[in-house]
Amino acid sequence: MDLRDYVRVLRKRWRLIAACTLVAMVSAALVTILTPRTYAAEVQLFVAAQDQNSVSTAYQGGLFSQQRVKSYADIVNSPPVMSAVIAQLGLPATEQQLAGQVSASAPLDTVLINITIKDGSPQRAQSIANATGTQFAQFVTGIERTNPAAPPPVKVTVVKPASLPKAPVSPRRSLNLALGLLVGLAIGVGGAVLRETLDTSVKPGDDLMHDFGLPAVGVIGFDPEARNQPLILHDQAHSSRGEAFRQLRTNLQFIDVDTPPRSIVVTSSVPEEGKTTTTMNLAVTMAEAGLRVLVVDGDLRRPQLANFFGLESAVGLTSVLIGQVQVDDVLQEWGSGLLRVLPSGPVPPNPSELLGSRGMHALLRQLEDMADLVIIDAPPVLPVTDAAVLSAAASGALLVVHAGRTRREQVRRSLANLEAVDARVLGIVLNKVPTRGPDAYYDYGYSYKYDGTDDKRSAVNGRGRASAKDPVSVRAGTPSDAAASPTVPAPTSAAGSS
Repeated sequence: MDLRDYVRVLRKRWRLIAACTLVAMVSAALVTILTPRTYAAEVQLFVAAQDQNSVSTAYQGGLFSQQRVKSYADIVNSPPVMSAVIAQLGLPATEQQLAGQVSASAPLDTVLINITIKDGSPQRAQSIANATGTQFAQFVTGIERTNPAAPPPVKVTVVKPASLPKAPVSPRRSLNLALGLLVGLAIGVGGAVLRETLDTSVKPGDDLMHDFGLPAVGVIGFDPEARNQPLILHDQAHSSRGEAFRQLRTNLQFIDVDTPPRSIVVTSSVPEEGKTTTTMNLAVTMAEAGLRVLVVDGDLRRPQLANFFGLESAVGLTSVLIGQVQVDDVLQEWGSGLLRVLPSGPVPPNPSELLGSRGMHALLRQLEDMADLVIIDAPPVLPVTDAAVLSAAASGALLVVHAGRTRREQVRRSLANLEAVDARVLGIVLNKVPTRGPDAYYDYGYSYKYDGTDDKRSAVNGRGRASAKDPVSVRAGTPSDAAASPTVPAPTSAAGSS
């Protein structure tokens, strides 16, 4: 990962980083609030040699005092001193408990001893510090006096009594919050990088040709209104989502100019990737270009096409395959008449066997003769074998991939399943690509107008599905389409297009 990748990760995972930082700072604040306040009082002692009548003896006495100071600092909290302090102040503590509150240090090349007392009460810390300084001076006099009749060689004097502490030394709120901020940022950034490293989903910026050997024939941006209104109707044909499907249509027309596909299976690796809405809108866009399109609901497990188109699905594909009706009797027109839909019909108990039967192969050849292009909505590849069976019989297949959610391994397994039946995979359609953020798919964002007015949403039924009798459904070959569409002229009918 280079610097730009790290910046992209920070922009993409900023919520995780912010959450970790917030949790760390709240934790630091709670620790600060719950930690008892501790005050520190310090007393300073001066150690001097008694016999300093001459310069030489004074120098030697100074060296003697420095040597003594190093040892004195280690015995300040010795039991005799602590016992004397407890007796002087009447403290309700043991020698070991009081010794834990006392610390001493001797600055280098000096004869000073700094004694620090920490306690929850500032007054008690001051009293213990002054008492410790006094008692330690007396204790040193006692241990250094070798002859009771002679003065001790060393004298310890309190030169700076302890003053009353004004602020606690612990907890340190500013330091704790700063540490919480730094720790939170470190955990958040580390977690964001780790999550991005472990994220194996297919992303918009990936090189699909390098990773899977297939091009991205379509990139469909995420539209929050697609769930309520999955169909792109005539007055929305030039929206960003509509232009994405028009680009997909153009790419498919150039996928193989000599032998263009007559039938295309649209599938995905797992459910909820948008294969059905891709099937519908691709069919609508193809019909908009003047092609005779026939859409087949080949998902005999969870059929949805007829519901989205607002058509009847009681009789359909399964009825034709078992010989109950003729295919001409169950095809339903939608829109201007260039688009016809073959619903699924009753849900059978054996979808895979039905779709892989000779009757289905013969029906598919018949449908190819009846239209310029047949588009089949198939179930996902990984859960069931239906899509692989249909793809083996059709001219080609499109694999719809939910950008940012479908894992690479799922795509590889899906392609391997399709290749196992010698299916021709035309390409990958990246669906639900983010339109905002670091992984956003950038388009031109043009806003087309009709008759000098802004696009308006078509009337749909209560569930957001379009009706077959909708007066504003797709009208193929209108002047506005010819002027705004960047697509090339469709191939001739003999080659599979008009």
